[in-house]
Amino acid sequence: MTSTYETGSGPGQAAVLTVLTTTDTAQKAEDLASGAVAARVAACAQVVGPVVSVYRWEGAVETAREWQILFKTAAARYDALETWLTEAHDYDTPEIIATPVVRGSAAYLEWVERETAE
Repeated sequence: MTSTYETGSGPGQAAVLTVLTTTDTAQKAEDLASGAVAARVAACAQVVGPVVSVYRWEGAVETAREWQILFKTAAARYDALETWLTEAHDYDTPEIIATPVVRGSAAYLEWVERETAE
């Protein structure tokens, strides 16, 4: 049986986030993914795309082909990841959205924490 546990701030519990961003080329997405992992602000990053994004920008509705990057990081490393993404990203206002992981494989969540430890 696989072990799972809830994440949070209690004793012995990990706090892990998934963090989403997008960019306009596959190469930029791969560069952001590998750069964040190399900087240890994310344990893992997955690139998905292309996706079609529809959004309002400067008063107009825009449609663009983008690639999503989903990072896995320890909640304690979120600020470092956000800072890193803001500096590395070429968008004026990059999408950076964090979602808490409320349950998961204990071994995987512990790995995320180890790989993002300072």
